[in-house]
Amino acid sequence: MNNQQLTALLQQMTLEEKVAQLLQLTAHLHEGAGSEGQVTGPMEEMGITEQMVSASGSVLGLSGAKAIINVQQNYLEKSRLGIPLMFMADVVHGFKTIFPIPLAIGCSWDIQLAEKSAAIAAKESAVSGIHVTFAPMVDLVRDPRWGRVMETTGEDPYLNSLFARAFVRGYQGQDELKENTDHMAACVKHFAAYGAPEGGREYNTVDMSERQLREYYLPAYKAALDEGCEMVMSSFNTVDGIPATGNEKLMRGILRDEWGFEGVIISDWASIREMIAHGAAADDCEAAYRAMRAGIDIEMMTPCYVRHLPELVQSGQIEEALIDEAVLRILQLKEKLGLFDNPFRGADPERENEVLFCEEHRQASYDLAAKSCVLLKNDHVLPLQPDTKVALIGPFADSDDILGWWSCVGLKEDATKLSTALAERMQEGSLRIAAGCSLNQISTEHVSIALEAAQTADVIVLALGEDSAMSGEGGSRTDIHLPAAQLELIKQLKTLGKPMAAVIFNGRPLDLHGVIDEVDAVLEAWYPGSEGGAVVADILLGHVNPSGRLTMSFPQSVGQVPVYYNHFNTGRPLDPLKLEERYVSKYIDSANEPLLPFGFGLSYTTFAYSELSFSNKEMTVNQPLSISVKVTNTGLAAGVETVQLYVRDVTGEVVRPLRELKGYEQLELAPGESRVVTFQLTEDQLRYHHSDLRFTSDPGTFHVYVGANSRDALMSSFTLV
Repeated sequence: MNNQQLTALLQQMTLEEKVAQLLQLTAHLHEGAGSEGQVTGPMEEMGITEQMVSASGSVLGLSGAKAIINVQQNYLEKSRLGIPLMFMADVVHGFKTIFPIPLAIGCSWDIQLAEKSAAIAAKESAVSGIHVTFAPMVDLVRDPRWGRVMETTGEDPYLNSLFARAFVRGYQGQDELKENTDHMAACVKHFAAYGAPEGGREYNTVDMSERQLREYYLPAYKAALDEGCEMVMSSFNTVDGIPATGNEKLMRGILRDEWGFEGVIISDWASIREMIAHGAAADDCEAAYRAMRAGIDIEMMTPCYVRHLPELVQSGQIEEALIDEAVLRILQLKEKLGLFDNPFRGADPERENEVLFCEEHRQASYDLAAKSCVLLKNDHVLPLQPDTKVALIGPFADSDDILGWWSCVGLKEDATKLSTALAERMQEGSLRIAAGCSLNQISTEHVSIALEAAQTADVIVLALGEDSAMSGEGGSRTDIHLPAAQLELIKQLKTLGKPMAAVIFNGRPLDLHGVIDEVDAVLEAWYPGSEGGAVVADILLGHVNPSGRLTMSFPQSVGQVPVYYNHFNTGRPLDPLKLEERYVSKYIDSANEPLLPFGFGLSYTTFAYSELSFSNKEMTVNQPLSISVKVTNTGLAAGVETVQLYVRDVTGEVVRPLRELKGYEQLELAPGESRVVTFQLTEDQLRYHHSDLRFTSDPGTFHVYVGANSRDALMSSFTLV
């Protein structure tokens, strides 16, 4: 259908039919919630009726080709105008084949593999009948207490924007969705600034200046939309004191009018009704009024629209034209997906069996996990030698809980365990395995068995971490250490005096005291996905040289949080050579800097930087700067180095960060090999939002840093004239 035909279809719809298109309900309602298929329990309490179920425009959370075909058939049989359902799901980092969590994907710094992971997730989802994924999440985060840091790619707006574009390309493909049924529509979330809740507490207040919002938090959303993302999800939080779901300035002002977004906006789960709890609406009717005025097209899981929009139109408080606009956007997306021609788009039970969790997809999961693990410490313990006797000890030694919170239909039992993978790769009899403790509890019996297993070992490998429920949505923590039982296990094993390497499976940057200061090597594995055990085993044994680099800083302690690399200076900055000074910006019980900085990561080889040079010492609007540096592999193994370019605007109309990432390049170098990396830096990369929100640059001095991370780099300067 073309737009004219869709408009004609819209004109045939009653007001009630239009409003029904704006409702999204969960799958179990369409399948039949009660034994007789009736609406029961909490859904009744929310005001969901069977009539609403039979008329809703989209479905959340159903998957499986047969199930979706069945629901679509039943729905169309009852539909007066034959408007098909859209099926949506949270396909965050894989569908059946699970990739590393997005924070880990960010640590790969590999845009191509990130795009490939999204394309595979889309293919598996589409063949199972899914039309839209609620991904990518591009919220910038600086607080590891927040559980959903696992779902973002980190603390940097530039890098987050690159990944946002890559994920959208992967999910949606390069061709029209109507023709490309192995892809699906993407929904960028959560608009806006959901990643900055006070205290790192889920769903909490967000309060910041518009300049900060535009400078750091909006760029990744804009990047996703510039890549053609079809849908936007509103966030739970307030923005400038107004819940995002009812925020006209945010949704209609910035998103629609300023950015020109013409796609669908969907609320997050029940966030329209939650305006009442926020204190921004007196009841469901006012919540519906505010959300529709703001421009929310689809209401997820509450009945404010279907119960109150008709009366708001009849009373003249809402123009029916606003509802028509929302419905037309939904119809246009259904047409883009080709659902009017093929309501069962992509769903294929036979092909589903061939595609899901196939060998090709598992290999891609392995490849991305291999790039995502970050070596944080290594005092000549890793890689393990072929004849080394190893004691694998810890609650994650034999655990399959390595997929993470948003693992869609992926099964833990399909994941490759570390114990299994190591046993397959090591000489018979050279590996002993013991739990040592449970996730949160340790006993004398646990310790005794662990000590016995470690007694004859050359090296102890500790498999430690967080249960997947300790991060993800609703997984905020004030104490971001590993559980006390695991720290005690380290102390007990330390008494043996043997070399120890720790592998950490987790969803957030942790306070690693009690780990990094006690063991000889630390590998950050995150939740590495379906092939995670195999990847970690290959890294431990040296078959894979780790190349991941952190995209969130690791704090010295939770008391530093938020701690991030691109912070401002102060009027009384700490001089590293005068640590005893009191009246400067510092802690009296901790260093200012993070334990591990943004961009940090080690390798089984070493790299040296030299010969930093500029094409010119002055830059103009029309004359960019070429920045070159020589990088040499000074070790004995081939390895990948991520060469990072940072800039500091020394003097601005608004104070500027001490460093900002402006580019990077990944080099694979053989032992002894050198290569020159050249970056192009242009004037537009030096622009920022001034106090009046103008986006311009300032003439003056700029420092350039090129190196292995945001802390360790060569430095020189140039002038913008």
